[in-house]
Amino acid sequence: MKFRMDKAPMGWNSYDYYDTTVNEAQVKANADFMAAHLKEAGWEYIVVDIEWYAKDSGTMRDQYQYIPFGDEAIDAYGRLLPAENKFPSAAGGKGFAPLAEYIHHLGLKFGIHIMRGIPRIAAHKHLPVLGTDVTANQIADPSSICGWNPDMYGVRKDVAGAQEYYDSIINLYAQWGVDYIKCDDICNTNLYPHNPYSAAHEVEMLHRAIEKCGRDIVLSLSPGPALIEKAWHYEKYANLWRITDDFWDKWELLRNMFDRCELWQNHVAQGCYPDCDMLPLGRLGKGFGREWETNFTKDEQRTMMTLWCVFGSPLMIGAELTKLDAWTIELLTRKEILKLVSNDYAGRQFEKNEAYAVWSCLNDKTGEKYLAMFNFLETDKVLTCCLNEVEQFAGQAGGVCGATELWSGERLVFEGVLVDTVPAHGARLYLLDEIPQQES
Repeated sequence: MKFRMDKAPMGWNSYDYYDTTVNEAQVKANADFMAAHLKEAGWEYIVVDIEWYAKDSGTMRDQYQYIPFGDEAIDAYGRLLPAENKFPSAAGGKGFAPLAEYIHHLGLKFGIHIMRGIPRIAAHKHLPVLGTDVTANQIADPSSICGWNPDMYGVRKDVAGAQEYYDSIINLYAQWGVDYIKCDDICNTNLYPHNPYSAAHEVEMLHRAIEKCGRDIVLSLSPGPALIEKAWHYEKYANLWRITDDFWDKWELLRNMFDRCELWQNHVAQGCYPDCDMLPLGRLGKGFGREWETNFTKDEQRTMMTLWCVFGSPLMIGAELTKLDAWTIELLTRKEILKLVSNDYAGRQFEKNEAYAVWSCLNDKTGEKYLAMFNFLETDKVLTCCLNEVEQFAGQAGGVCGATELWSGERLVFEGVLVDTVPAHGARLYLLDEIPQQES
């Protein structure tokens, strides 16, 4: 039985700021900041992204994002290890255990990024698979590779040693204290357009390995876009799956996310979270060679946070946390909005056209009703919603109603039809309530 959380995961991922270069001191600094400033609002995962095992990652960034056949830390059984020049506490075979322990002592959870498959260097050296008489070259599939990262071969299906290899790496991660795995080049193997889910069997092997390891570990699949026709498979074997390719701070990508959320809205459930990708807020890009402040306007950032929350997406901050300003910290700690990623809340699109979108969100247990209105235009727009037409509310929100706009705290009273001005590229999120007769 896969791990079933009570809400979509909320945390920080090193990629948007550090790319392949993050080190132990930087991870600890971000964890310290989360514990001090964000944990109380529900943020809890600290995720080390790609190439933590590459000793030379980032040293040739003007030529390569991922150095071809670089210098990788690996054990005798073909399992990648943290590079000690970046993660010195890994020395002596400790792996990520000391860093995970540090993060756990802060009351947080620890995650890592992995590439699917087995390291090419393990196959080339014919390293043994732990607990078998099979060697890495026998389970590696040299015809199954990643189009953008040169580190791994895919693992063959239904051959001796394949499941045992995945068991061996997941057991190692469990021993380290890993709580979250983001596996890449697996949700959509986009090098193979004729078979974009060619690694489905590796998803299943990861799932089985996690089931056997004795530790609750979240399984997140990247990159997207996930295949809607394979929704059943993602839901059965994973916890998160990316519904987009890498998401960055561009309005056209944010606008497109409304189309993706429309497609995936009926697949959000306990332990199953279509993933809108990271939140590119604050300071970004240092590891890519150019540090910048997010290109999203404040209204666009509110739009992103509102959509991610009413849809029920995982929330992963991409910024360098220690450089967050007060405004962004306030944006990220609004508990009355963040709680919508709980399994108790279900969001549904009510209306969408080229100019705007309207979403509803309902908690069946408490009866809480929310409405979100989004403006896609370059200018402010007056938007209108007749509440008794909203399917989730089933005619229960007519008559005299009240609403609190959660970003501003503004109070509205109206009869059946909510009318408000929404700023350009902005959002308004309302908690609805009935008004006693004497108040009208």
